[in-house]
Amino acid sequence: MSISMMKFLNQTLCLSLVLCISMTTMSFAQTCSKYKFSSNNVFASCNDLPFLDSFLHYTYDSSTATLHIAYRHTKLTSGKWVAWAVNPTSTGMVGAQAIVAYPQSDGTVRVYTSPIRSYQTSLQEGDLSFNVSGLSATYENNEMVILASLSLAQDLGNGGTINTVWQDGSMSGNSPLPHPTSGNNVRSVSTLNVVSGVSAAAGGAGGSSKLRKRNIHGILNGVSWGIMMPVGAIIARYLRVAKSANPAWFYIHVFCQASAYIIGVAGWATGLKLGGDSPGIQYSTHRSIGIALFSLATVQVFAMFLRPKPEHKHRLYWNIYHHSIGYTLIILGVVNVFKGLDILSPKKQWKNAYTGIIVALAIVAVLLEAFTWYVVIKRRKLEESAKSAPHGASNGSRSQYA
Repeated sequence: MSISMMKFLNQTLCLSLVLCISMTTMSFAQTCSKYKFSSNNVFASCNDLPFLDSFLHYTYDSSTATLHIAYRHTKLTSGKWVAWAVNPTSTGMVGAQAIVAYPQSDGTVRVYTSPIRSYQTSLQEGDLSFNVSGLSATYENNEMVILASLSLAQDLGNGGTINTVWQDGSMSGNSPLPHPTSGNNVRSVSTLNVVSGVSAAAGGAGGSSKLRKRNIHGILNGVSWGIMMPVGAIIARYLRVAKSANPAWFYIHVFCQASAYIIGVAGWATGLKLGGDSPGIQYSTHRSIGIALFSLATVQVFAMFLRPKPEHKHRLYWNIYHHSIGYTLIILGVVNVFKGLDILSPKKQWKNAYTGIIVALAIVAVLLEAFTWYVVIKRRKLEESAKSAPHGASNGSRSQYA
């Protein structure tokens, strides 16, 4: 019986790995190189921006340190605003010198400049730290195009490299609302060398350091709270039915849950660091569940040192407590992994893969539950028959790890 159940668990883990590996697909995207402007504008260079269906066309005039740009945002529905900005002081939002545009109800487009001084900005109109000329915008076929010329003589450094930011968000009447603080809206930053034309995600070509921290945080917590904890519970509940698996199931269970706790604490710590690095961005529900997970898991770990022996009169109450906290941790862990996936907004395959893992674990648990009850009922019948038989004796003994 133990061999059969171990095969079930091995198949589950293999399925999880297969689902995790086959998660990326190639997607067709527009390119900027063959785009023709209706106004017949021609630019020397262009970049397909990696997020928010956006493109940047530009020409840099080194003699006057002037950057002529056309920022395009496609697939834009009405009731939305867009912005493109240069940040002379950092790679983030605060300090960005933005150009904002949105379609108005009368069919015209409002375009203006807005310096970003805090995370709580309402994108109020104001002068930028550099001169802007030739400012205009058009909105046709769900595409916003902003044209402008920026005088960057005082703000161009690092061999011609500038920090750029682009965004979109919803409108309330004629007032821009804050943009989403998750997914691609927190990734839309890059550096651009206007001399060489080299563009990269802020922090390097491999992506920003903050994004790497987010991904590490997500992987650590997804593996620990979201996968290892449920697998450890399955091991404890179903392997111990097999007498030949005793006491191996107990040590496997402890190892799995202890490893999940250690990895989970590391993921929790990275989450705290990310929160400290982004004071203007709050994910209250995700954060609260994370704190609850850490607190309950810590209590669960220390409660193991107070575990009564199986024959102790208080062991029943300890079991109720242990199982209640354990299943609560599993539920909260899975919920928070999905919350985290919504925040990170990775490709849909990642969420589908994790959903597949959870569904696979649930199916395995249901099958093992049915198998366990079958074994238990059959064993009880055999024990009753042995007791009623002449000279019968029951040699079953209760595990000290039950």
